[in-house]
Amino acid sequence: MGKERSGELTVRIVGEIESAALNERFRNVMGATNVLAFPYDESPFEGSKESELIGDLVVCAPVLEREAVAQDKALSAHWAHILVHGTLHLLGYDHQNIEDTKAMEERERDLLGSLGFEDPYESIE
Repeated sequence: MGKERSGELTVRIVGEIESAALNERFRNVMGATNVLAFPYDESPFEGSKESELIGDLVVCAPVLEREAVAQDKALSAHWAHILVHGTLHLLGYDHQNIEDTKAMEERERDLLGSLGFEDPYESIE
């Protein structure tokens, strides 16, 4: 399961063509997706006083916009959710089985609630 840590990450906002190309190249999945997470296996700063590098997020803005409309969510709330979701992937959280999914969604709810956002799964369950 994921671990708590502080550090730096990069967020790149892309269109559907770039998202689809990255999704196919790194996940062997066709088409654009809302967020891709690329964790750094080893930070060059680990054990130093410098900030630890966590990884990169690639967010596809057009996919997020469509999802927000389809799920009847405020765009800002969906952006917050996807950024938290992707960051948790960088920290080792996943949703490959029911137990991991429940743990990840609970952490998302906690973090988003602390930021003033409602449960992101309430309206889509």
